[in-house]
Amino acid sequence: MSNPTLGIIGGGQLGSLLVEAAKKLNIESVILCDDVNAPAKNFTKNFICGSYEDEKIINEFISNVDLITYEFENIPYKVLKKINEHKTVLPKPEINKLIQNRYTEKDFLNKSDIRTTRYKLIKDEDEIIINQSLIPGILKTCTLGYDGKGQYKINSVKDIDKTINFNNEYILEKKINLKQEISIIITRFGHQKYEVYEPIENIHEDQILKHSKIPANISDSLKNKSIDWAKKIAEDLNYIGTLCMECFIDKNDNLYVNEIAPRVHNSGHLTINTHNISQFENHIRAVCGLEKLETKKIHNGKMLNLLGSDISHYRGKTFADNEFFYDYLKTEIRDKRKMGHLTTIEK
Repeated sequence: MSNPTLGIIGGGQLGSLLVEAAKKLNIESVILCDDVNAPAKNFTKNFICGSYEDEKIINEFISNVDLITYEFENIPYKVLKKINEHKTVLPKPEINKLIQNRYTEKDFLNKSDIRTTRYKLIKDEDEIIINQSLIPGILKTCTLGYDGKGQYKINSVKDIDKTINFNNEYILEKKINLKQEISIIITRFGHQKYEVYEPIENIHEDQILKHSKIPANISDSLKNKSIDWAKKIAEDLNYIGTLCMECFIDKNDNLYVNEIAPRVHNSGHLTINTHNISQFENHIRAVCGLEKLETKKIHNGKMLNLLGSDISHYRGKTFADNEFFYDYLKTEIRDKRKMGHLTTIEK
């Protein structure tokens, strides 16, 4: 039986790295992206550009692939649902719909007995005032926010920004006394069939990931709890593919899930060099129904995200044999834009 042709929606760096992982497994991939200058265009000859809601473009994409996955979650549910009527989409569109909305996502987590910070759905300024017990807190758009976009710090009612557009729904999350941030990346192949990467410790700057390292400097108790929670989430969702669970740890070593990413994740880039099988390869294996192989860590390591003009200092540089530089080949350098990353392993 020949390998399937895999469709990937999205042409950013995650799509590029999925394409590279698919090549390793002799799987042809086709990218669908609405950006003619998307970096994934540099990694595949099969690139379809057009609106995700253009029926002609979608039909062309569907006709050229056997099944479909995606590299980012902000794809209209109706688009994924329509595609899924013709070709299998993994993770399932219903999972993406649930996770696209911070309120439904947190409700799901709490119903699964997984701790999150305290939160309330906010529809107008008065509801913030009514819920002052959640201040100091962070007001976040329920949908479309990432890398700090659509977020407002509220330390008192005086901080309520008059420019906030209450035509959108928000959640107000109670701030915690933050000690650390970690992520757990898991690939689910089927019922009780997982490959889990041990927790990765992350440092954000201006709400954008800057540094990741493995192993995380946490207790065995927190490590085990976080892995158990990731397995429960993947199982409760009946998930297929790679998923990332992002967590907070407070000063009392309480664990909270901040959010779920139904895809491969920036913090897991280092798995390309620290493990025998990366998060990208495991995702391809799972969604394509390939054999699950035991995933082993072969090196400890750390990753540095290269943002904006940082990339200029690394292009053309000579690296040590334990350093691995990845240039996403983006044509435009913009402030705080993810342009590449550098992974350093411990030999």
